[in-house]
Amino acid sequence: MTTEAPLPATSVSPTARQILTRGRGIAIALLLLLAGAIAIAVVRSGDRHGTLDPRSVDPQGSRAVAALLDERGVSTRVITTLDEARAATGPDTTLLVAAPDLLTAHQQRQLHEATADSGGRTLLVAPGVTSVETLAPGVTADPANSAHSTLEPACDLPAARRAGNADTGGIRYTTTRLDADECYPSRRLATLLRLPATAGGDTIVLGAPDILFNDRLDEHGNASLALQLLGSRPHLVWYLPSLSDTTATDPDDEQGLLDLLPSGWLWGTLQLFIAAAVAALWRARRLGPLVPEKLPVAIRASETAEGRARLYRKANARDRAATALRSTTRTRLAPLVGVPASQAHTPEVLLPALSAHLHGDGQHLHTLLFGPPPHDDTALITLADQLDALEREVRRP
Repeated sequence: MTTEAPLPATSVSPTARQILTRGRGIAIALLLLLAGAIAIAVVRSGDRHGTLDPRSVDPQGSRAVAALLDERGVSTRVITTLDEARAATGPDTTLLVAAPDLLTAHQQRQLHEATADSGGRTLLVAPGVTSVETLAPGVTADPANSAHSTLEPACDLPAARRAGNADTGGIRYTTTRLDADECYPSRRLATLLRLPATAGGDTIVLGAPDILFNDRLDEHGNASLALQLLGSRPHLVWYLPSLSDTTATDPDDEQGLLDLLPSGWLWGTLQLFIAAAVAALWRARRLGPLVPEKLPVAIRASETAEGRARLYRKANARDRAATALRSTTRTRLAPLVGVPASQAHTPEVLLPALSAHLHGDGQHLHTLLFGPPPHDDTALITLADQLDALEREVRRP
């Protein structure tokens, strides 16, 4: 039995170096994009650091107003959680909520319940449309902001009249409360509201945070208005809502991922899918009959066989590989033993002719030519060797 010399191995798979070379441009672009995103985040975080923080000396911090309050005997304490804010409410305390819009609906409801009958003062800094309706019932935020920053008091609130013009221009508010003080109007809508509450307390809705900033405190009547609004009680609690606050989630109002997405995203995604399907139908190649085409270069049969073998191996298609080997072998053996090509794949015709030609066991031939697929790669190689040996034996004179 002779063995054929193996053909030199060929491969069309790219090497590791080729993969690195091809992906180098994409990797560099991704690194540049990541670096740009980090740089933008750092710059923006630097700009926003300490905003409305009474410990910050940045231009938009509030260290100056805290220092002036301290000179007047008003203590300032910074808190970051809702539980601390609820515990701090009382008739001798002013609770300043620096960013009401960062509170969830659950937190807003709990905060309003704690401050409604506390007897103290609650100051809301620029609450938006959704937060002001919960934290200050009866008040509605107008979608359009005021056109000017510096406004006149135009009300009878003593603090506003003593302060005079101030930079309260920002969000404008309307209220259904008849006992509310509406000050610093812009186009007939107030940018500062005082809403009296039970037990001598009240709620202040401030349309803009400018009067609390370090770099704006010395302009107009900003300092006077800020000190009067924040200094009416001996204790000032400065609430800076934090995203890490564990009270942000309502245990009775659990939502899934789809509930968190606005309805517009769902409709937008559906439209994108429809557009992609239309584009695919427009640009896709039309299917038709196969057209033979001459290859630009000659390809050796061994390379074609090796390429197909690699595909079979990648897909673990040992059954299809074995079927192809057996079918080809039967097609070549049939004319050698006098069987028509049309009946080469019929066991009842091919096997008796082979047995008579070889004087061998028909059962072994049946297993070899029509048996089950091999269970592993070793069995597949053994099957190929046995088929080659069978064909050589039949061809032997």
